[in-house]
Amino acid sequence: MTDIVTKSSVPQIKIPATYMRGGTSKGVFFNLHDLPGAARTPGPARDKLLLRVIGSPDPYEKQIDGMGGATSSTSKTVILSKSESAEHDVDYLFGQVSIDKPYVDWSGNCGNLSAAVGPFAIANGLIDPARVPQNGVVEVRIWQVNIQKTIVSQVPVVNGEVQEIGDFELDGVTFPAAEIPVAFMDPADGEGAIFPTGNLVDDLDVPGAGSLKATLINAGIPTIFINAADIGYVGTELQDDINGDSKALAMFEAIRAHGAVRMGLISDISEAANRQHTPKVAFVGPPSDYLSSSGKAVKASDIDLVVRALSMGKLHHAMMGTAAVAIAAAAAIEGTLVNLAAGGGGQRNAVTFGHPSGSLRVGAEASLINGRWHIEQAVMSRSARVLMEGSVRIPGDSF
Repeated sequence: MTDIVTKSSVPQIKIPATYMRGGTSKGVFFNLHDLPGAARTPGPARDKLLLRVIGSPDPYEKQIDGMGGATSSTSKTVILSKSESAEHDVDYLFGQVSIDKPYVDWSGNCGNLSAAVGPFAIANGLIDPARVPQNGVVEVRIWQVNIQKTIVSQVPVVNGEVQEIGDFELDGVTFPAAEIPVAFMDPADGEGAIFPTGNLVDDLDVPGAGSLKATLINAGIPTIFINAADIGYVGTELQDDINGDSKALAMFEAIRAHGAVRMGLISDISEAANRQHTPKVAFVGPPSDYLSSSGKAVKASDIDLVVRALSMGKLHHAMMGTAAVAIAAAAAIEGTLVNLAAGGGGQRNAVTFGHPSGSLRVGAEASLINGRWHIEQAVMSRSARVLMEGSVRIPGDSF
């Protein structure tokens, strides 16, 4: 009885926060200086706070007692602050929160939420007001802390405020919004070379799946591309075709673990469980007609290839923004599996790929310098919108 009384006497605390959609993801955004003191620096206190905000770990995998939406796309957190670098406006730290485990993965970026960083920074005073026109576009230079890379966002402004409503349509997002072009500069991931093995295509031996052709690339986010046909798929599959198949999910996790070792991200496959956010696994195929998850017809004649990607152990409902960067980069380099699925025949500075929710066009410029591939930038358009702002509440003893 004493324990119950003691527990019930712990008050909740309020933390200023904004709930935002960026691209096809949602997350809870914080200004670094609004966090409690113990959570302003990396460590267990910060992780515990974010886990409690999102509602993890949840053995029911629903995140009912938190802000998470029980998918990899909605179990996300962002911490922003004025940049410590003179070349950047804002420092952007992304935390992918595990749904069922007490774990926050800091190993990669979220490309979708990158589109919401600029709007948040402008609206919350992280950008010099003198740089914000009454009507026009604000270029926001973002330092992505997780992977130590620059992102440049072009944020539209109307009547002195961020424009959120518009007619730009993004497959995977129900309603149109204002377009935000986002450029990922030199997107070869901070983990190392763009092709960590030095090869455009490797033979990846995976117990239970055999020897698979794979393009292992660090661009946007470490990604393992394989051919859909090699694992019994077409590349037009939707979430229900894979996420309810425990054998398929186990196969993809085995591919991810063995690919991570080959890429030098981990030293043993047993370490993959503690690195859920990266690398990603995606499978590709030639263009094909299919119906998206909304029932929209995607025509082979309108796309260059089909791609399906997994995030946090499940097939993604659309496409992760960082994986889209990897697709753009790989498509731009002749001989990768992505380039070949798109028809091969040389470098491509842009491709349109089909994903479960529709299609997306992405672009990248590749060059071979001193025998090493380099991507200057990868560009795509996203949108973002504030869903709710105010404060989140968590029990005071959560962290």
